[in-house]
Amino acid sequence: MKLKDRVAIITGGGRGIGEAMALAFAREGANLTLVSRTYQEIENVAKAVKKYSVDALTITGDVSEERTAEEVVRKTIEKYSKIDVLVNCAGIYGPIGRFDKNDWEEWKYTLNVNLFGTLLFIRKVIPHMMERRYGKIINMSGGGTGGGPLPNFTAYAASKVAVVKLTETLAQEYKEFNIDINAIAPGAVNTKLLDQVLKVGKDAGEEFYKKSLAQKESGGTPRELAAELAVYLASSDSDGLTGKLISAPWDDWKNFKPEQTGDISKSSVYTLRRINNMKFFEKKSDK
Repeated sequence: MKLKDRVAIITGGGRGIGEAMALAFAREGANLTLVSRTYQEIENVAKAVKKYSVDALTITGDVSEERTAEEVVRKTIEKYSKIDVLVNCAGIYGPIGRFDKNDWEEWKYTLNVNLFGTLLFIRKVIPHMMERRYGKIINMSGGGTGGGPLPNFTAYAASKVAVVKLTETLAQEYKEFNIDINAIAPGAVNTKLLDQVLKVGKDAGEEFYKKSLAQKESGGTPRELAAELAVYLASSDSDGLTGKLISAPWDDWKNFKPEQTGDISKSSVYTLRRINNMKFFEKKSDK
Protein backbone atom coordinates (compact mmCIF):
# COMPACT_ATOMS: atom_id res chain seq x y z
CA MET A 1 0.00 0.00 0.00
CA LYS A 2 1.35 3.39 -1.02
CA LEU A 3 0.24 5.32 2.08
CA LYS A 4 0.42 2.72 4.82
CA ASP A 5 0.58 4.29 8.30
CA ARG A 6 0.66 7.83 6.92
CA VAL A 7 -1.58 10.49 8.42
CA ALA A 8 -3.52 12.79 6.10
CA ILE A 9 -5.75 15.78 6.79
CA ILE A 10 -8.38 16.27 4.08
CA THR A 11 -10.52 19.39 4.16
CA GLY A 12 -13.80 19.19 2.28
CA GLY A 13 -13.63 15.46 2.91
CA GLY A 14 -17.35 14.90 3.26
CA ARG A 15 -18.43 14.83 -0.37
CA GLY A 16 -17.40 15.13 -4.00
CA ILE A 17 -13.70 15.04 -4.79
CA GLY A 18 -12.76 15.20 -1.09
CA GLU A 19 -14.80 12.10 -0.36
CA ALA A 20 -13.17 10.26 -3.28
CA MET A 21 -9.75 11.26 -1.95
CA ALA A 22 -10.61 10.03 1.54
CA LEU A 23 -11.65 6.64 0.18
CA ALA A 24 -8.56 6.39 -2.04
CA PHE A 25 -6.20 7.35 0.79
CA ALA A 26 -7.83 4.85 3.15
CA ARG A 27 -7.59 2.12 0.54
CA GLU A 28 -3.85 2.78 0.41
CA GLY A 29 -3.54 2.53 4.20
CA ALA A 30 -3.61 6.17 5.38
CA ASN A 31 -5.17 7.24 8.67
CA LEU A 32 -7.34 10.31 8.18
CA THR A 33 -8.59 13.53 9.68
CA LEU A 34 -11.66 14.64 7.74
CA VAL A 35 -12.89 18.23 7.88
CA SER A 36 -16.25 19.57 6.70
CA ARG A 37 -18.92 22.07 7.64
CA THR A 38 -21.50 19.27 7.55
CA TYR A 39 -21.31 16.75 10.39
CA GLN A 40 -23.33 13.96 8.80
CA GLU A 41 -21.34 14.00 5.57
CA ILE A 42 -17.94 13.39 7.17
CA GLU A 43 -19.44 10.87 9.59
CA ASN A 44 -20.72 8.90 6.61
CA VAL A 45 -17.30 9.00 4.94
CA ALA A 46 -15.62 7.99 8.21
CA LYS A 47 -17.87 4.94 8.41
CA ALA A 48 -17.16 4.09 4.78
CA VAL A 49 -13.36 4.03 5.25
CA LYS A 50 -13.53 1.70 8.26
CA LYS A 51 -13.60 -1.30 5.91
CA TYR A 52 -9.97 -0.52 5.06
CA SER A 53 -8.93 -0.91 8.72
CA VAL A 54 -7.79 2.69 9.12
CA ASP A 55 -8.72 5.38 11.64
CA ALA A 56 -10.74 8.45 10.71
CA LEU A 57 -11.01 11.49 12.96
CA THR A 58 -13.87 13.82 12.02
CA ILE A 59 -14.00 17.55 12.77
CA THR A 60 -16.70 19.99 11.70
CA GLY A 61 -15.79 23.59 11.04
CA ASP A 62 -15.37 26.41 8.56
CA VAL A 63 -11.91 26.28 6.95
CA SER A 64 -11.88 30.07 6.63
CA GLU A 65 -11.72 30.39 10.44
CA GLU A 66 -8.34 30.13 12.14
CA ARG A 67 -9.79 28.30 15.12
CA THR A 68 -10.86 25.45 12.81
CA ALA A 69 -7.33 25.01 11.46
CA GLU A 70 -5.90 25.16 14.99
CA GLU A 71 -8.36 22.55 16.26
CA VAL A 72 -7.76 20.22 13.33
CA VAL A 73 -3.98 20.28 13.67
CA ARG A 74 -4.06 19.98 17.46
CA LYS A 75 -6.46 17.03 17.49
CA THR A 76 -4.63 15.29 14.66
CA ILE A 77 -1.33 15.50 16.55
CA GLU A 78 -3.04 14.33 19.75
CA LYS A 79 -4.51 11.28 18.01
CA TYR A 80 -1.77 10.29 15.58
CA SER A 81 1.36 12.12 16.87
CA LYS A 82 2.23 13.33 13.37
CA ILE A 83 0.96 14.83 10.11
CA ASP A 84 2.35 13.52 6.84
CA VAL A 85 -0.08 14.93 4.30
CA LEU A 86 -2.39 17.94 4.02
CA VAL A 87 -5.00 18.04 1.26
CA ASN A 88 -6.77 21.40 0.92
CA CYS A 89 -9.86 20.24 -0.95
CA ALA A 90 -12.56 22.49 0.56
CA GLY A 91 -13.76 25.11 -1.90
CA ILE A 92 -16.74 27.06 -3.17
CA TYR A 93 -17.77 28.89 -6.35
CA GLY A 94 -19.03 31.94 -4.52
CA PRO A 95 -21.24 34.48 -6.32
CA ILE A 96 -22.04 33.70 -9.94
CA GLY A 97 -22.79 36.50 -12.36
CA ARG A 98 -21.34 39.77 -13.58
CA PHE A 99 -18.88 41.27 -11.09
CA ASP A 100 -20.76 44.53 -10.46
CA LYS A 101 -23.84 42.52 -9.51
CA ASN A 102 -22.02 40.23 -7.07
CA ASP A 103 -22.71 40.46 -3.38
CA TRP A 104 -19.45 41.89 -2.01
CA GLU A 105 -19.55 39.93 1.24
CA GLU A 106 -20.03 36.69 -0.67
CA TRP A 107 -17.17 37.65 -2.98
CA LYS A 108 -14.80 38.21 -0.06
CA TYR A 109 -15.98 35.04 1.68
CA THR A 110 -15.05 33.04 -1.44
CA LEU A 111 -11.45 34.20 -1.08
CA ASN A 112 -11.60 33.49 2.64
CA VAL A 113 -12.54 29.86 1.95
CA ASN A 114 -10.55 29.07 -1.19
CA LEU A 115 -7.40 31.11 -0.60
CA PHE A 116 -7.15 31.99 3.08
CA GLY A 117 -8.61 28.63 4.14
CA THR A 118 -5.78 26.96 2.23
CA LEU A 119 -3.25 29.37 3.76
CA LEU A 120 -4.50 28.87 7.30
CA PHE A 121 -4.12 25.10 7.17
CA ILE A 122 -0.69 25.32 5.58
CA ARG A 123 0.39 27.84 8.20
CA LYS A 124 -0.67 25.54 11.04
CA VAL A 125 0.71 22.33 9.51
CA ILE A 126 4.04 23.52 8.15
CA PRO A 127 5.90 23.82 11.51
CA HIS A 128 5.25 20.12 12.21
CA MET A 129 6.46 19.12 8.77
CA MET A 130 9.54 21.32 9.11
CA GLU A 131 10.39 19.69 12.43
CA ARG A 132 10.16 16.22 10.86
CA ARG A 133 11.79 17.47 7.66
CA TYR A 134 9.15 15.78 5.55
CA GLY A 135 5.65 16.45 4.30
CA LYS A 136 3.26 16.56 1.39
CA ILE A 137 0.82 19.41 0.77
CA ILE A 138 -1.77 19.16 -2.00
CA ASN A 139 -3.89 22.16 -3.00
CA MET A 140 -6.82 22.35 -5.38
CA SER A 141 -6.84 24.42 -8.53
CA GLY A 142 -10.02 24.98 -10.52
CA GLY A 143 -11.61 25.90 -13.80
CA GLY A 144 -10.07 28.91 -15.50
CA THR A 145 -6.70 28.58 -13.79
CA GLY A 146 -4.74 27.15 -16.67
CA GLY A 147 -7.04 28.21 -19.50
CA GLY A 148 -8.74 31.41 -20.56
CA PRO A 149 -10.76 33.90 -18.52
CA LEU A 150 -13.72 32.72 -16.45
CA PRO A 151 -16.38 35.44 -16.72
CA ASN A 152 -19.15 35.46 -14.12
CA PHE A 153 -16.92 33.59 -11.64
CA THR A 154 -14.48 36.35 -10.68
CA ALA A 155 -14.11 35.43 -7.00
CA TYR A 156 -13.58 31.76 -7.76
CA ALA A 157 -11.14 32.41 -10.61
CA ALA A 158 -9.09 34.94 -8.64
CA SER A 159 -8.87 32.71 -5.57
CA LYS A 160 -7.83 29.61 -7.49
CA VAL A 161 -5.12 31.35 -9.52
CA ALA A 162 -3.80 32.75 -6.25
CA VAL A 163 -3.71 29.25 -4.76
CA VAL A 164 -1.61 28.01 -7.68
CA LYS A 165 0.90 30.87 -7.44
CA LEU A 166 1.01 30.32 -3.69
CA THR A 167 1.75 26.65 -4.34
CA GLU A 168 4.67 27.48 -6.64
CA THR A 169 6.12 30.00 -4.21
CA LEU A 170 5.80 28.01 -1.00
CA ALA A 171 7.28 24.98 -2.75
CA GLN A 172 10.52 26.90 -3.19
CA GLU A 173 10.51 28.24 0.37
CA TYR A 174 10.17 24.80 1.96
CA LYS A 175 12.03 22.62 -0.51
CA GLU A 176 15.04 22.38 1.82
CA PHE A 177 12.80 20.72 4.43
CA ASN A 178 11.74 17.95 2.00
CA ILE A 179 8.19 19.29 1.92
CA ASP A 180 6.59 18.82 -1.49
CA ILE A 181 3.78 21.26 -2.32
CA ASN A 182 1.69 20.79 -5.47
CA ALA A 183 -1.71 21.67 -6.90
CA ILE A 184 -4.26 19.51 -8.71
CA ALA A 185 -6.55 20.59 -11.53
CA PRO A 186 -9.24 17.90 -11.20
CA GLY A 187 -11.01 18.49 -14.51
CA ALA A 188 -14.74 18.96 -15.08
CA VAL A 189 -16.03 16.82 -12.22
CA ASN A 190 -19.76 16.60 -11.54
CA THR A 191 -20.12 17.90 -7.98
CA LYS A 192 -22.50 20.21 -6.13
CA LEU A 193 -20.65 23.12 -7.73
CA LEU A 194 -22.04 21.96 -11.07
CA ASP A 195 -25.52 21.78 -9.56
CA GLN A 196 -25.09 25.38 -8.42
CA VAL A 197 -24.32 26.47 -11.98
CA LEU A 198 -27.32 24.63 -13.38
CA LYS A 199 -29.52 26.23 -10.75
CA VAL A 200 -28.57 29.82 -11.65
CA GLY A 201 -28.82 29.04 -15.36
CA LYS A 202 -27.63 31.63 -17.86
CA ASP A 203 -26.43 33.99 -15.10
CA ALA A 204 -23.32 31.80 -15.32
CA GLY A 205 -22.94 32.89 -18.95
CA GLU A 206 -24.67 31.22 -21.87
CA GLU A 207 -21.58 29.40 -23.11
CA PHE A 208 -20.59 28.15 -19.65
CA TYR A 209 -24.17 27.09 -18.94
CA LYS A 210 -24.32 25.05 -22.17
CA LYS A 211 -21.01 23.38 -21.31
CA SER A 212 -22.34 22.59 -17.84
CA LEU A 213 -25.47 20.98 -19.27
CA ALA A 214 -23.31 18.84 -21.56
CA GLN A 215 -21.04 17.95 -18.63
CA LYS A 216 -24.02 16.87 -16.54
CA GLU A 217 -25.27 14.67 -19.36
CA SER A 218 -21.89 13.09 -20.12
CA GLY A 219 -21.03 12.42 -16.49
CA GLY A 220 -17.96 14.66 -16.48
CA THR A 221 -14.45 13.71 -15.40
CA PRO A 222 -14.52 10.91 -12.80
CA ARG A 223 -13.67 12.28 -9.37
CA GLU A 224 -11.61 9.15 -8.77
CA LEU A 225 -9.03 10.41 -11.26
CA ALA A 226 -8.17 13.43 -9.08
CA ALA A 227 -8.12 11.10 -6.08
CA GLU A 228 -5.65 8.81 -7.82
CA LEU A 229 -3.41 11.78 -8.59
CA ALA A 230 -3.64 12.90 -4.95
CA VAL A 231 -2.49 9.46 -3.82
CA TYR A 232 0.50 9.73 -6.14
CA LEU A 233 1.41 13.21 -4.85
CA ALA A 234 1.02 12.02 -1.24
CA SER A 235 3.19 8.95 -1.71
CA SER A 236 6.94 8.44 -1.85
CA ASP A 237 6.61 7.83 -5.59
CA SER A 238 6.50 11.62 -6.06
CA ASP A 239 9.28 12.57 -3.63
CA GLY A 240 11.06 15.64 -4.95
CA LEU A 241 8.23 16.71 -7.26
CA THR A 242 7.16 20.13 -6.01
CA GLY A 243 5.72 23.46 -7.09
CA LYS A 244 3.59 22.04 -9.90
CA LEU A 245 0.03 22.40 -11.16
CA ILE A 246 -0.93 19.01 -12.57
CA SER A 247 -4.11 18.27 -14.49
CA ALA A 248 -5.67 14.96 -13.51
CA PRO A 249 -7.26 14.28 -16.93
CA TRP A 250 -4.80 16.01 -19.28
CA ASP A 251 -1.24 15.64 -17.97
CA ASP A 252 0.93 12.52 -18.28
CA TRP A 253 1.54 12.15 -14.54
CA LYS A 254 0.87 8.40 -14.55
CA ASN A 255 4.10 7.94 -16.49
CA PHE A 256 6.30 10.12 -14.29
CA LYS A 257 9.34 8.19 -13.12
CA PRO A 258 10.94 8.75 -9.67
CA GLU A 259 14.21 9.72 -11.33
CA GLN A 260 12.41 12.45 -13.30
CA THR A 261 10.85 14.36 -10.41
CA GLY A 262 13.85 16.60 -9.81
CA ASP A 263 14.13 17.66 -13.44
CA ILE A 264 10.38 18.26 -13.71
CA SER A 265 10.47 20.43 -10.59
CA LYS A 266 13.28 22.58 -12.02
CA SER A 267 11.52 23.12 -15.35
CA SER A 268 8.73 25.55 -16.21
CA VAL A 269 6.31 22.81 -17.27
CA TYR A 270 3.13 22.35 -15.22
CA THR A 271 3.15 25.98 -14.07
CA LEU A 272 1.30 29.25 -14.78
CA ARG A 273 4.32 30.65 -16.61
CA ARG A 274 3.58 33.13 -19.42
CA ILE A 275 7.05 34.63 -19.83
CA ASN A 276 10.05 32.35 -19.45
CA ASN A 277 13.06 34.57 -20.26
CA MET A 278 12.59 33.82 -23.93
CA LYS A 279 11.65 36.16 -26.74
CA PHE A 280 9.61 35.39 -29.77
CA PHE A 281 11.43 36.26 -32.96
CA GLU A 282 9.36 36.47 -36.10
CA LYS A 283 11.22 35.17 -39.10
CA LYS A 284 11.06 37.74 -41.87
CA SER A 285 10.46 36.42 -45.32
CA ASP A 286 13.10 37.14 -47.91
CA LYS A 287 12.19 39.83 -50.37
